[in-house]
Amino acid sequence: MKALITGVTGFTGGHVAKALQARGVAVRALVRQTADAGRLRAMGMEVADGDLRDADAVRGAMAGVDQVFHIGAAFRVAGQPDAYYRDVNVGGTRNVIDAAKHHRVQRVVYCSTIGVHGDVGRAPVDETAPFNPGDIYQATKVEAELLAADAFAKGLPGVIFRPGGIYGPGDTRFLKLFKPIYRGRFVMLGSGNVHYQLVYIDDLVRGILLCGEKENALGNVYILTGEPVITLNEFVRYVADALDVPPPKWRAPLWPVKVAAHVCAAVCRPLGVSPPLYPRRVDFFCKERAFTIEKAKRELGFNPVVEPAEGLRRTAAWYFEQGLLIPRVRAATEPR
Repeated sequence: MKALITGVTGFTGGHVAKALQARGVAVRALVRQTADAGRLRAMGMEVADGDLRDADAVRGAMAGVDQVFHIGAAFRVAGQPDAYYRDVNVGGTRNVIDAAKHHRVQRVVYCSTIGVHGDVGRAPVDETAPFNPGDIYQATKVEAELLAADAFAKGLPGVIFRPGGIYGPGDTRFLKLFKPIYRGRFVMLGSGNVHYQLVYIDDLVRGILLCGEKENALGNVYILTGEPVITLNEFVRYVADALDVPPPKWRAPLWPVKVAAHVCAAVCRPLGVSPPLYPRRVDFFCKERAFTIEKAKRELGFNPVVEPAEGLRRTAAWYFEQGLLIPRVRAATEPR
């Protein structure tokens, strides 16, 4: 068995590649020439140079493979125009689909995001919830998912999965949350009672591999997140516990900051200047993101086992090990 993986140099793609190799699957990685191909080859991967936006490169990389795990995407890259997201996320997915049809691969597993649903309300929703993207990244992921779904409905064997907030040792996206909590500078905007759903990387990878294995998965869409659903207040408290610091107490009203963020974006974007406050960062404090994974449990046997408190503890430990956070020296009389 040979699998082509896009996005291998990213957090999720890299873990999927290692998990497949551990199962005896030969992995070919589609990577841009700027990537560290030597490291991938040292890990036993075959490297195909190419960009998702290059249809010929994608088709060449797919020759002779049995499965494709399309995980690569443009994920909120600072300073990039909307066209860049569309070229990578939509155009790249179209190139993957066309190449898979040409080579008649056995299965395509496409990585979407729960972000395609946007703000879902208080009650957990499933895969049938309407699309409601909130930014260009999510909007282009909707377009790409619709391309994949159409191809799968017309005969290309494939599965779509929508992961929650991915985290774990090796990922630094949540470091911008850990740092202010660790330094005692975090400010909660609003009540903190909105919901957020995380998925630990090991759990997610198991779910992705199930999407690549189960025959009844073909043609289906699955939400892959961890459990339980937590509030932002709980999220922040778990991070503080993992860092061994007091939970943050500072709060600020949400709506004035939200208005200021949109004003900043409206003024700065035409000037080509990065705004000091992004609307999507404020959205973190007000959007509801609660999902049910009953379909994945029932049809795939998906069973996430790492709960947020434990996963965040492991993540914090990795940040300290890597020097991304510096341990404090406590005075003998300082309370814990």
